[in-house]
Amino acid sequence: MAQVNPTVGDLEGNCGIVVDYARRAAEAGAHLAVFPEMVVTGYPVEDLALRASFAEASIEAVRGLARRLEDEGLGGLPVVVGFLNRSADAAPRYGRPAGAPQNALALLHGGEVRVVSAKHHLPNYGVFDEFRNFVPGETLPVVRLHGVDVALVICEDLWQEGGPVAAVRDAGAGLLVVLNGSPYERDKDDERLALCQRRAREAGAALAYVNMVGGQDELVFDGDSLIVDAGGELLARGPQFEETLLVTDLELPVAAPAEGAPVPVSGIRIERHVLSEEPVAAYEPLPGRVEPRLDDLAEVYAALVTGTRDYVRKNRFGSVVLGLSGGIDSALTATIAVDALGPERVNVVLMPSRYSSDHSVSDAEELVKRQGVNARTVAVGPMVDAFEAAVEIDGLAAENLQARVRGQLLMTLSNQHGHLVLTTGNKSELATGYSTLYGDSAGGYAPIKDAWKTLVWELSKWRNAEAARRGEVPPIPENSISKPPSAELRPGQLDTDSLPDYEVLDALLDDYVGTDLGRAELVAAGHDAALVDRVIRMVDRAEYKRRQYPPGPKISRRNFGRDRRLPITNRWTAPAGLA
Repeated sequence: MAQVNPTVGDLEGNCGIVVDYARRAAEAGAHLAVFPEMVVTGYPVEDLALRASFAEASIEAVRGLARRLEDEGLGGLPVVVGFLNRSADAAPRYGRPAGAPQNALALLHGGEVRVVSAKHHLPNYGVFDEFRNFVPGETLPVVRLHGVDVALVICEDLWQEGGPVAAVRDAGAGLLVVLNGSPYERDKDDERLALCQRRAREAGAALAYVNMVGGQDELVFDGDSLIVDAGGELLARGPQFEETLLVTDLELPVAAPAEGAPVPVSGIRIERHVLSEEPVAAYEPLPGRVEPRLDDLAEVYAALVTGTRDYVRKNRFGSVVLGLSGGIDSALTATIAVDALGPERVNVVLMPSRYSSDHSVSDAEELVKRQGVNARTVAVGPMVDAFEAAVEIDGLAAENLQARVRGQLLMTLSNQHGHLVLTTGNKSELATGYSTLYGDSAGGYAPIKDAWKTLVWELSKWRNAEAARRGEVPPIPENSISKPPSAELRPGQLDTDSLPDYEVLDALLDDYVGTDLGRAELVAAGHDAALVDRVIRMVDRAEYKRRQYPPGPKISRRNFGRDRRLPITNRWTAPAGLA
């Protein structure tokens, strides 16, 4: 199983990854090499699937890949890849994706495309819009390889009841191979293993689950490829957030003759293909490799680093820039950026104003010293004074002006030097609208966009503890973690002047945003009724701000972005007693 990191649209580069890992698999003595869902095109392709030129390029890339594998002496190794195909017999009709694109797999062998099959279940929830982009498949391919019947399916077909996975037992397959582009969410690895174990027992077959790694816009893929036997016992498991080739030897049953096989009770049409009937000679198997799991905070932090690294790398930015205030949010964002890119590619700007405390400046300077990033100080006071001399403002407008001057300064440096601006806001601020449009919300990528403020503290403490465990200097100054948070836009300002304690706020936000509990349900769950009303108003009123916020890595079940889609213009407020 090749757990690799493709890039959407880079067909040539992605095919090169396939050839490289196929060669490694062949050198390791593998009899079958499998790659993730849509590895040839990258995933998800979204509305690129609707472009006829892209679909045709994908199909031709797979044909060319088969020839290239043969030309490089790898044609004898069966290689399974995911790609964008088109249905040849789907009639055009209103409501069906133009060109009948399909999320498909191909088995390549002997310089040819020997098997093609498409995904049946097209997810249309959460971050997925596959019913918009693809038409479903109708068959279960079963390939006889060295006398063993191997069934092939794609991602969601494993998660949903029925469909091709339900036909695997009917088909008598000894191995079920699943190609996946399964995005990361907290605690999903436990759910994933349990699902694979259950499906293996249902199918009566060993199950090999290969997943991609890397970042793609908001999504992060964590790998975690695994193999279980027909009884659900874990045999092998790859690392999280790392590319790897996971080579595993399996003891599999020799297939029964295909003639006279019963009609599957699932109703799925089984397509049988024969590559080789003769079983391989007995040999000493390699021991299964099970990589250790990351703990919860290490896993989340790795997802944020992976998402940031790949967004910068895949969009060809050479460096990043962010405002460093001395507070916890910018400190964690800078630390993530350094871990993703190295300190030499991270630029920070200290932008003190008349309300900046001495400790904020010193805390920012201490982080620069600890991490070795490129730093400069630009006082924003004179710029703010110039605005105020031209336009008479006070109150909130004056506070927001400082944030907007800082945002303008960062974007100007981005234009001048080609840096990507990293936005430092957290999910709690984004939820409540506690940010300034074209100010602290300005930027190109938001590494902690999906992290509640309480999680920001947890991750910062974890990162410092991890550094201490390794004998390194903790990257984040302790005062940035321990001091009360403040935007410092007026004298003595604290976040708690206008927001409840974050432990209380985040619990309420998680129930309202994360699980869509309504007003009555939130009160029944134990949240204060007056606070519920206030927070709902804040969250609903800030929808227009969130639409203008940059993307950031998804780590929760429900992020702001692809997951949660609500109208901006919206007068609905649930009356008391209704959800």
